Amino acid sequence: MDIPESLTKGVNKKNVLYVGGISDDVTVDILRAAFIPFGNINDIILPMDHKTQKLKGFGFVDFELPEDAADALDNMHESEIFGRVIRCSIAKPIKNLNKAVWSSDDYHRNEENEENKNTVDGDD
Repeated sequence: MDIPESLTKGVNKKNVLYVGGISDDVTVDILRAAFIPFGNINDIILPMDHKTQKLKGFGFVDFELPEDAADALDNMHESEIFGRVIRCSIAKPIKNLNKAVWSSDDYHRNEENEENKNTVDGDD
């Protein structure tokens, strides 16, 4: 079924929600049960800290349709799961991880600013 563009105007075309504030007790199945009322879900990711083997406290819910992600965002942001208030937002894309941090212009600008700050601070 094609949805007319007039009905989706202003709707974010992103399908993935970031969900923060997740309790350690939450599982993929629990998160799926909480978000499935808003539409079909492609995938749910709950990153773990490799050192502690515990959840990092956030996850991602990938919906089939951006409209479903928008509905879930509207309804689930600041709701409660397992006694914790969760925060939802449209997930931001990952920056290019194949590039070294120091190869970016921002990194060099920050380094120069730190050097200038240290030079000015050291002149006192």
